[in-house]
Amino acid sequence: MSRVAIIGSGFIGRAWAITFARAGHDVVLWDAAPDAPAIARDYIAGLLPDLEANGLLNDGPDKVLGRISTSSNVDEALEGVVHVQENAPEKLDLKRTVFSMLDEKAPRDAVLASSTSALLPSAFTAHLAGRERCLVAHPINPPYLVPAAELVPAPWTSSEVMERAVAFFRASGQAPLVMKREIDGFIMNRLQGALLEEAFRLVDEGYASVDDIDIGIRDGLALRWSFIGPFETIDLNAPGGVRDYVERYESLYENLWPSTQHRAHWGGAVLDRIERDRRSKLPAEKLVERQEWRDRRLMALVAHKREAAKKIGS
Repeated sequence: MSRVAIIGSGFIGRAWAITFARAGHDVVLWDAAPDAPAIARDYIAGLLPDLEANGLLNDGPDKVLGRISTSSNVDEALEGVVHVQENAPEKLDLKRTVFSMLDEKAPRDAVLASSTSALLPSAFTAHLAGRERCLVAHPINPPYLVPAAELVPAPWTSSEVMERAVAFFRASGQAPLVMKREIDGFIMNRLQGALLEEAFRLVDEGYASVDDIDIGIRDGLALRWSFIGPFETIDLNAPGGVRDYVERYESLYENLWPSTQHRAHWGGAVLDRIERDRRSKLPAEKLVERQEWRDRRLMALVAHKREAAKKIGS
């Protein structure tokens, strides 16, 4: 298998390390903070048994962990890699500096991918001699449990690099969303943002409680969305498919449109209400415990989806 460099081994970096090592790649962790790679590897070692227990490893934990090494020398970390996954903080100047270093030091045929969730690839790669090999590969975290990953080209990213990136992520067990061109928010944050805008509006204007909104998604829409997307949902929700659905229901959504053309101020009084409701259900000191619970539920869901796909089809 191929050698992969993880540049920045915090929360996102260590998640990518699991993803790539599980797929059989040799992974090397590097970070500007000298102790971060070892901390990340120790964290990974503690998580792998849970993944194995849910059938989410292709090999035993020791074998997967054995594919993950650390390096304090960036030149050594980049030696012979075919893919570089950068995970530095979301600061534009820092991204430009890091990508300048990567473009200088990484093998010329290595793909350079950023995990940024907000910065357009054109904003930090325009100055590079090898800018055609740069793109965004934004995970929906954690990628070892949530396979969707947004692949976003800059205007100068070559089609050959995009094809290689798509093949690499698919072979690593991911489900790439291949964007044709860049736009603020990419795909996932734009879709999530539209949903959050409506959720904040409904709470702010007193139409629904925080819990009602969460129930509606968790016990309603998300049950379908966990295995089919919104377009397939409407294709299956009318006898004649998607065209029939639009003919039946477009006017309903068209009538809703005027009432969505204003924003609830997220940081205003509605935030006090939402935070109060959330903290009454989950005290701040229980957040980490609940995050761990979420990840265990995700593991169980992913395991179920794989088993269901085998029995029922995907």
